Amino acid sequence: MPTSFLEIVELPDGRIELRRAEDEGSLVTLDFSEDAKAFLQGQHVEVAKAMLSVGVQMAGRLVEGDFNTDEAARVLH
Repeated sequence: MPTSFLEIVELPDGRIELRRAEDEGSLVTLDFSEDAKAFLQGQHVEVAKAMLSVGVQMAGRLVEGDFNTDEAARVLH
């Protein structure tokens, strides 16, 4: 992926999107349920920013070859 500026946008329907600044297309979309928003006490945008930031950092590590992908078993939770 070419280097470009990324932006995090909250859409009118409440979804949060990561996209290139010069493009309207979505790279990643997060959609928090109403229960999750209530649990997070309205701080879901901050949580989304943190999630997307870590995701971009990990993607960068993968591209640079600095991430161990040879794990025998991966547990996602």
